[in-house]
Parts: sequence; C-alpha cells; structure tokens
Amino acid sequence: MITSKELREKWIKFYEERGHVNIGAVSLIGDGTTGVMFNVAGMQPLMPYLLGKKHPMGTKLCNVQGCVRTVDIDSVGDATHFTFFEMMGNWSLGDYFKKDKTKWSFELLTEVFGFDKEKICSTVFEGNESVPRDEETASYLKELGIKPENIFYLDKSNNWWELEGTVGTPCGPDNEWFYPRHDNPCCDKCDVNCDCGRYVEIGNDVYMQYKKLEGGKYTELENKNVDTGFGLDRLLLFLNGLDDGYKTDLFIGAIEHLEKASGVKYGTDEKMTKAMRIVADHTRTAVMLIGDRNGILPSNTGAGYILRRLLRRAIRYCKNLGIEATEMCEVAKIFIEKIYDEAYPLLVEKEGYILDEITKEIKKFESTLASGLKEFEKCVTGMERKNAFMSQKDPAYVPETEISGKQAFRLYDTFGYPLELTVELAEERGLTVDQNGFNEAFKAHQELSKAQAQAAKGGLTEQSETTIKYHTATHIMLAGLRKMFGTGTEQKGSNITEERLRFDFNCDHKMTAEELSELEKFVNDVINKGIDVVKTELPYSKAVEEGAYGVFTAESNDQIVSIYTIEGVDKQICGGPHVKNTKELGEFKIKKEESSSGGVRRIKAILR
Repeated sequence: MITSKELREKWIKFYEERGHVNIGAVSLIGDGTTGVMFNVAGMQPLMPYLLGKKHPMGTKLCNVQGCVRTVDIDSVGDATHFTFFEMMGNWSLGDYFKKDKTKWSFELLTEVFGFDKEKICSTVFEGNESVPRDEETASYLKELGIKPENIFYLDKSNNWWELEGTVGTPCGPDNEWFYPRHDNPCCDKCDVNCDCGRYVEIGNDVYMQYKKLEGGKYTELENKNVDTGFGLDRLLLFLNGLDDGYKTDLFIGAIEHLEKASGVKYGTDEKMTKAMRIVADHTRTAVMLIGDRNGILPSNTGAGYILRRLLRRAIRYCKNLGIEATEMCEVAKIFIEKIYDEAYPLLVEKEGYILDEITKEIKKFESTLASGLKEFEKCVTGMERKNAFMSQKDPAYVPETEISGKQAFRLYDTFGYPLELTVELAEERGLTVDQNGFNEAFKAHQELSKAQAQAAKGGLTEQSETTIKYHTATHIMLAGLRKMFGTGTEQKGSNITEERLRFDFNCDHKMTAEELSELEKFVNDVINKGIDVVKTELPYSKAVEEGAYGVFTAESNDQIVSIYTIEGVDKQICGGPHVKNTKELGEFKIKKEESSSGGVRRIKAILR
C-alpha cells in the first residue's frame, strides 16, 4: 500500500530528476488578487507566471499544493468528495512542451506508479473552425504505446483551457489521462465518454500554445507553457485499489477513532458512515485553515463564515454519531501529529492554538443549540395549547402536528438551528416539519439578500458576461421544459460557471433522446429569433397576477420585484442580470441529462 507521504515524495523526486525546482506550497487563503477566498486549484498561484511574468525560481517548476473548495459542500459525505485536497503540479514556463510532457506523464504513470499502458486512455482536443485538431499530442501518445482506440478526440468544452472574457491571454488544448476503475464494461461502447463511472480522470496536461485574439480567433505563441495537475487524493485511491477516499491513510486514523468513540463500524450503516466522513473531512479542513500561515478564525463573514459553517456542520454530525463534539479535537490531533506532520510542519507548531479555537467554536455552537432548543419548546408548547383549546371548542377539530416552515426557518436564521436537527427533535415528539415551507422561506431570504446586495452595489459584480448568458439560457430552457412537461415543472437547483450551466428540475422519468432534441431545438429557436429580454418592476402580487413565476417568494404582496420577459416565451421573477437580446447567446448544446435525486433530473449544457 502506497502512503500519501510516499506519493508526494515520488512526485517531487520524479520532476526534480528532470530539472524541475520544487517551489513549495502557498497559503490556502486567497490574498484578494484572484477574486476567491481560497486557493481552489494547484495552478491558481502560478497564474501570473503562466501569463508572462518571470518566475524567480526558473522555467521548470513543481510542487504539491493544498486547495480548499466548498461550492459542493453538501456532496461531502459520499466516498469521493472532500473540502480540502491536494494537487500535484508541474510547469514549463516557455521551456519544454508536448513531446517531453506526454513522455514524462506516461513514464510516471507506468514506470513509477505501475499503471497498465494497455488500459490507459487519453483525450485530446478535436479541433474546430478556429484551431486545428491536436494531432501532435495524439501522435506522441501513440509513439509511447497508448492504443489508438484508447485516444479520444473531444470538443472545446472538454479539452480546452482559456480565461473566459479575455483577449490577448494564453490558452490552448489539454491532454487528459483516464484509467478504468474495474474491468467490467457496462456495454460494448463503455469508454471515457460513458456515464457509468467506470473511467475516471486522474490528471491532465494543459498546453498553452495560443494567444486569444478579437473575434474568437487565435494565433500561435512564441513562448509556450505547460500546466500539469494530478489530484493526490484521487491518485492515492487508484494506486491502492480503493473506491472510497476515506479508506486511504489520509483518513483511516480519523475514521478508526470515530469508530471507537461511537461504537459503530464504518461502512455498516449508511447514515453513520456519512456522519463519520463529514466529521473527518470538515475537521481536517478546519485544521488546515486555522493552522495556515495566513490562518483564519470562525466568524460571520467571508472565509471565516465558511470555516464556521464547516465546524458547525461537523458538530451536528457528531450528535448523529452519538459522541461528544470534543472528539473533533482528538480527530484534529491525528491529522496534525500523524498525517500532515511532515508535509505541513506549521500545523505541529500551531497545534495548541488550533485545538483551542476548535474548542471555542464547539462551546459557542453548543450555547446556540441550547438557545434554539428553548425556542423549539416554545413552538411545541404553543401548538399544544392551541390544540387543547380548539379541541374543547370543537370536538371534530383535528390537532396540528406540523411545525410550520416559517417557524423552522426562524429557528435556523435567528438561532442557527439546522433544519435536520429541528426535524429530528420533532420526530421525537411525534411531530413533523413543513420542509417545503422551510425551503420557500429560505429561498425568499436568499432572493431578498440578493436584492439588497444589488441595491447596495449597483449590480452583481461577481457576474461575468459569460455567466450572464448562461443565466438567461436557463430561463429559456425552463420555459421549454414547462412547455413539454407542464407548468408544474420547477427549478430545484442551479449552478453556473464560466464553462457550463447545470440545472435541476422535477421530472418523473429520464428524458429520452427525442425529448432532449426537442428541448435543445426549442432553446436554439428562441435564440435565433433574436427576442429582446425586457426588465420591468411590479409589486409581487401584480407580477404573479400577470403570469410571472419563479423560485422567488416575496415577504409581502407589495414588495417590488423584477420581472424579465422574453415575449411569447417566458416571464420570470428574478434578480437578474440578463442579456439584452437572445441572439447574444450563440448556440445551445445539451451535454448530459442525469438523475440528481429522487424525482429530480439534472441537465448540463453549454453555449458555443
């Protein structure tokens, strides 16, 4: 079994032997220059040098960089999601290029890590009207022994890197490396394009060989760069033949401690296993953020709020395990003293400080939970009194047994009481909670916060031209879905990045190829018609009366809301912003349709 320490050492040694300098890792905490709170990718700190600045340590660099990513925090609890992870990287700043890089990546995978070259798959850029197919990389892969049938040509959304919305910046194709998790294909066409999950990406090499010009054109760069990124956690999984990231040496000590403290064997109970993963993951990330050279503390704003959310979520799941939250400090010690003592020696120096801050947050949240419990009891007592009074007045009266969504949200918003804890307490009293009502109140709160932020800032400054286009495209797509499946079709979730849109909606079946084609045609027809997107403002009640809909729920019928109308297509209540005319969107393409959860489907799509 290869350990995480050995994997770090092998990576650095391999590239140092090939003339690279180990530049070490930078702080996990964003310095304000990149627009993000945390370093979310290994290449992020190298961006100024990839864009042309001279690096003081030369042109051939390598490191292992810690990253923190919390956009999908709710996914943590399964076998593969983590909020803290490490990226192993190496870079050429105008030095070597495709031939050396493909050779080294191949040697590393086959000679150092023992991957079977017969099973290795690779994807390269298929080319388009602006840039030719990357046959150069493909030819090097074949020379190295990668089977031609294991080389796949994919489009710009899959095998191309560039900074969206910029001109004059480096960009180019990338070469991604895939390996099968097992030897049991789901069908005759089971390859890297299959959704079954058999093939997993283990790393990629980005070749910055072009400069982006005006009008979507590109020209060759004189000095070309290479940016390589391999996930340490994922590679560790593969090398040890595992399918659960919490069974590697990075977590096994923490999991064993939680097993002993709770008396529950990991993997025997789904709910308890999820709780162990969350406590272990969130405690690890808290250790890293507090112990960082630019360490932060829990607070109610910014990065400190994210840290507080992680700690309090871990505290809640300690309750699910039936253990004291102070066990988190014992888990933290394992990470500091046994797992990351060599890679992150500053954690050992700051151990006492880290444990003190975690303990303080535990005490604060336990006090919050106590205040919330008193308020919960008030809700129940009020319901019981009402039931007693009404039963005396009317023998046919049916007693209330549900805590309202507004009450549940007040417990959450005012007292920091998580919904799942309110549900758990209600069940103990033979009651239920209106969770749909809670979600509606939560959405209303979010929309109001967005509206207030807009009023203060004069616009959503975090939005880019690309994400605004994708936002408008989701409106049109939802209109198409409502036309196909009825007006009961609603948004259940949305996530937009510079590269794609992801949209969740209620649907009782997997969409057929014909339905997806129909939806795609609907959106593109609207785009091609060049319809103006018109913003108006009305009181909420008037907007609804005129047929507007949306996830927004106003606090009162008189609240002024924004309505975005695409005449003859859609009329939604939304905080915006949107494009001025649908023709600005280009071409809409659905990339994937899959299950999100029970009764909820997910569509991923791009604009090109």
